[in-house]
Amino acid sequence: MNLGLQGRRALVGGATSGLGAAVARAIAAEGADVLLWARDDARLAATAADLVDTTGVRVETVAADATRPDATELVLAAVRDRFGGVDIAVLNAGGPPPVDPVATTPEGWREALQLLLLTPVGVATGLLPGMRDRGWGRIAAVLSSGVREPIPNLVYSNAGRSALAAWLKTASAAVAADGVTINGVVPGRIATARTEALDRGRAAAEGTTTEHVRLASEATIPSRRYGTPDEFAAAVAFLVSDRASYQTGSLVRVDGGLLRST
Repeated sequence: MNLGLQGRRALVGGATSGLGAAVARAIAAEGADVLLWARDDARLAATAADLVDTTGVRVETVAADATRPDATELVLAAVRDRFGGVDIAVLNAGGPPPVDPVATTPEGWREALQLLLLTPVGVATGLLPGMRDRGWGRIAAVLSSGVREPIPNLVYSNAGRSALAAWLKTASAAVAADGVTINGVVPGRIATARTEALDRGRAAAEGTTTEHVRLASEATIPSRRYGTPDEFAAAVAFLVSDRASYQTGSLVRVDGGLLRST
């Protein structure tokens, strides 16, 4: 299926590892030029070089820490300077650390909400006028199963990503008539470094092995396995394509049937 991304320009957050890197690969493989956004210059350079070698598209980078208030303007300035605008924005960032939900701190909340809500909404808000003027735009936010069923000890993530989901649902109706779609993508247990770290943390807390934790988690998934980043990225690539022009304001689950609620 031709997704119609040839020649499009895309911004991808958290693009040097895990889900973000997989999404960047999937979009670049469809012919879109990509602006990679993450914190680490060295990892950005290595990811960009690999994408250029494997896809031949134009790849640019911007280093910005989404937990800092200045990240929004740094990213928007890079969009203007490198591409003059983008057609696609994939809002993605790593998650805050686990915490006892009754032992949170004001600083923990400030950092989590900057990372998961204020920075992504600020970037999207800055990009929307250009998308609306051109009559075509795609925004996809990488969320978490915690927006449907809260995950124990990930209270910062549960709250921050749920707030982002509420924004995208509200904003999607305001821009739909202009040819712009805004959707959320909800991963289940995907085999990334973040998931492995959470499994290790749970194993340590329970006095067991990471393998035991993973097997127990897989037993709760109808597909009986963790998903791969590439499986997740395929869903995102579709949502930001021409083919998904009538799909907006939705939360699309990529979870092997993990969530029982609709």
